[in-house]
Amino acid sequence: MTRERPRLDNICFVASPSEEAEAARRRLSHVYGSAPPDQADVIVALGGDGFMLQTLHRFMNTGKPIYGMHRGTVGFLMNEYKPDGLLDRLAVAESSSIRPLLMRATDAGGGKHEARAFNEVSLWRQTYQAGRLKLVIDGVERLPDLACDGVIVATPAGSTAYNLSAHGPIIPLGAPLLAVTPISPFRPRRWRGALVPDRCLIRIEVLEPQKRPMGAAADHTEIRDVVEVTVKQDRHSESLIMFDPEHNWEERILAEQFQY
Repeated sequence: MTRERPRLDNICFVASPSEEAEAARRRLSHVYGSAPPDQADVIVALGGDGFMLQTLHRFMNTGKPIYGMHRGTVGFLMNEYKPDGLLDRLAVAESSSIRPLLMRATDAGGGKHEARAFNEVSLWRQTYQAGRLKLVIDGVERLPDLACDGVIVATPAGSTAYNLSAHGPIIPLGAPLLAVTPISPFRPRRWRGALVPDRCLIRIEVLEPQKRPMGAAADHTEIRDVVEVTVKQDRHSESLIMFDPEHNWEERILAEQFQY
């Protein structure tokens, strides 16, 4: 959903630890000044997609829009790095709201864990043996026994990341859907995943957790030896992300589907 453009009187520059990103932060701070995060009207993040995810988590529910510039490895979530004319770019950038997934996981010792993910929640095997999972959607058992290396629940924002590498579908940004994508499925062989409404509660139960242990991750938060994971959209949380109008996020997702 498109939001009104924020005031841009105060900019806070944040950067990943890489030398390239830090050099860009120093240069931009010298030219434009850099406000403390709590006094900033907009956050400019310098790095790659991993750093952008960290920044989205850091400023979640603050109302501060985040404008990324690519100074890292992967830059799907970032705008092109150009130090000149930044104020003009920010003035016309388009802001969109994205909501994270809420993962609740129970580990083998009975411990409870909670984490959020803007890209995906994933389960993956911890040993050489394939995992066995049961998938339940809104209380209805959909797959009683999925033998696989893991499974991914991806948002539209994350559908072009790990989900795409696992041959999952690309989802347009505004679509109210989540992708449930298996990783190297063995049984049932023909199941390649599903699209489910983003209002659904997805429950994944690990079968034979002692023999076939599984881990879980929500973006960069990892939990080991899980026995059950639930995933749903967190409708009470959001972050704001900004893109240049000539290369906005919806256009990137559309263009990705025609790559060959």
